[in-house]
Formats: sequence, C-alpha cells, structure tokens
Amino acid sequence: MPMDQAELSTDQVLRRDIPWETYMTTKLISGTGLQLLRRYDKKQENYKAQLLDDDGPAYIRVFVSILRDIFKEETVEYVLALVDEMLTANPKRARLFHDKSLADEDTYEPFLRLLWKGNWFVQEKSCKILSLIVSGRPKSQDSAIASGESNSKKEITTINDVLKGLVEWLCAQLKNPSHPSRGIPTAVNCLATLLKEPVVRSSFVQADGVKLLVPLISPASTQQSIQLLYETCLCVWLLSFYEPAVEYLATSRSLPRLIEVVKGSTKEKVVRVVILTLRNLLHKGTFGAQMVDLGMPQLVQSLKAHAWSDEVRKCFFP
Repeated sequence: MPMDQAELSTDQVLRRDIPWETYMTTKLISGTGLQLLRRYDKKQENYKAQLLDDDGPAYIRVFVSILRDIFKEETVEYVLALVDEMLTANPKRARLFHDKSLADEDTYEPFLRLLWKGNWFVQEKSCKILSLIVSGRPKSQDSAIASGESNSKKEITTINDVLKGLVEWLCAQLKNPSHPSRGIPTAVNCLATLLKEPVVRSSFVQADGVKLLVPLISPASTQQSIQLLYETCLCVWLLSFYEPAVEYLATSRSLPRLIEVVKGSTKEKVVRVVILTLRNLLHKGTFGAQMVDLGMPQLVQSLKAHAWSDEVRKCFFP
C-alpha cells in the first residue's frame, strides 16, 4: 500500500472538495441527500452539532447510502472522515445509527465490507466507527436478533455478523498488520472495547486469538508502547472472566509474562489491571501454584511498600 495513503489524516481528507452535485446528476445521491450534505459539509463544529441534534438519523442515512452506493476512494475516505469526526466529537452519537427510522437501513454493512476492501485509512476508520456503533446499540436489538425478528424483508447484517466479522479482521491485523506501526495498536484498542461482549470473547477464542495477544505482554518504556501494553493487559483481564480463554492462558506463557510486567512497570494503570487479572486467575486450575513458583507472594509484599494510589492499593487489599 502506498505510504501516502497509509499516513492520511482526517484533517487532510476533510480539506477535499467533493462534487456532490455530480453524484446527484448520476442518481447516486437523492435531491434530499444533496440538500443535507450542502447544509452540513464544510460548516463549523457547533453548527454541525445542531444539525445532528435536530435531524441526526437523516444524516446517518445519507452517509451510509453514500458508502453503500459510491466506490470512488476519495469520496469513501471523505464520508468516513465525516463520520469519524462526528463520533470523536461525541461518541454518544453512535446511538443515531440505531434510530427506529433507520430500521430498514443496513447501517453496519458498508463499514464491515470496507474493513477488507480499502486502504489503511479506510480500514482503520471503518474499524473504529463499527466498534463505536456496536457499543452504542440498544440491548433490545440483541433480543430481537436472538428471536429472529426483523423489520425488513431484505437481509440485514445482524449484530452477530458484525461482531464475528470484526473479530476476524482484528485477528488478521494481529497476525499480519495492514499498517506496520498502527495495525496492531488499532486492533488491540478495539478489542479492549469489544471483549466486554460475551459473543466477542467466544469468537475471539474460537479464532485462536488469545495466542496472538500473549507476545504483546512484555515490559514497555515509551508512551506508545505503554498504552499498547495497558490495552493488551486489559484484553487479558476481560478474557480472564471467560473459562475457555482461561484454559488457553493456562497453557501459554502468559503468567510469567504478566508477572514480568508487574516487576518492570511503574505505570499505575498497568500494574492495577495486571494485579486484577492475577486475582481472577488465582483460584483457577494450577494458576495459584504457578504464581507461588514464580515468586508472586514476595512480589506482592515488595509492591505493597510502594507509594501507590488508593485505587491500586485496593487491588492488593481487597
């Protein structure tokens, strides 16, 4: 992939002028869609916020229809940048994608498809947007899917399709990242959100994803690598609540690695999440005996002597 595409920023993309009128002439967007885009595009943040408050679902419909019907890369990147900008300014706007007026729209499908089709900018934005939309869904949507209800005769991408597709893409990034420095951090960052979902834990273990996280559990020094380590350990903590994942962790080198991280880390958030993980694992299988062999009791005593915040101390003194 050309590096200039890989290094595109949202700001750079949003400087483009997109010929929306041309798309209306060729019937790729409707007259109403054109009006909404003219009203919204290139306007100030507070003005756009007001438009989204007044008529948010209508804008979502336009953005999704463009991503579904238009394949020109510059336009796809531009609309993804608009959606990313909108959700970054206020992540609660993810709820707009689940508005009842959009029940007949397959709002997930374009983002799921673009995960595999686009350059790095397109993939990264699609992943981020999908993760936010999934996390913002009303839980009633899950029960409707479980009971097989549908508001439409046409096939709509279900939440399970989305979660499985996302896990597949995230595992692919951990194995063979599309971007040399951002592929793995992007995947781990999304997993740290998505692994709160039981169905994601199950898909991730089935996809053999746990073994892809274990090598990332190692002491870190730079700010970037500390954040990646923290999010990796957060993923392992979330997986420590799920029995099949615990069984895999028991047969991997995860425990010595987690203990090495505690020994070598001064970052409170890292120490806290690792200690919480070890507490979860303590009474499962042979983890307790392994912890004794690895010198965990002595380590805890020495950690207690440090001047940690109350939040971290609570992990040692539950």
